[in-house]
Amino acid sequence: MAKRIKPLQPPDSMYLTAAEGWLGLGDVNAASAELDNITPELRVHPAVLEVRWQIYAKAKRWDACIEIARTLTELVPTDVNNWAHLAYSTRQAKDGGLKPAVVILTGAVDSFPKNPLICYYLACYTAQQKKLVISKTWWDKAMDIAVENKWQTKLRLMATDDPELEPLIKGIWKE
Repeated sequence: MAKRIKPLQPPDSMYLTAAEGWLGLGDVNAASAELDNITPELRVHPAVLEVRWQIYAKAKRWDACIEIARTLTELVPTDVNNWAHLAYSTRQAKDGGLKPAVVILTGAVDSFPKNPLICYYLACYTAQQKKLVISKTWWDKAMDIAVENKWQTKLRLMATDDPELEPLIKGIWKE
């Protein structure tokens, strides 16, 4: 059974909120400074790590993002976003790429049977690899899950402007 993670309490929660605000305004330095005010032993709290991941992603510090995302998948393996962060960070890292990112996502598929996002990201990543038949299979699986959970409109809207799916849209849907 997973251990329940307690929410941060003031003043740490206030520093986190301020960091999120600065991040929303695009000031990663101020956001990082706010996180530095958090009690040292609480800086590994998942909410803090999530904001730190976002800061490092904006700075394109992909190796650090991988470590943060890996820690998040260990702390909260049931959060689909943590797996998406790990795959995306791995994709962007110098020694990463699409292949290892697809491996990460494929390994996470069964853990999220009611969430279409992992399959959606697999459709995107395999489309980028020009594996259009596989991409279409992942897209169909994502839509099946989305329909079951009434997410189909949201998923279609995501796909509409997603350049990651463009090879699939041009290669299969517009034949």
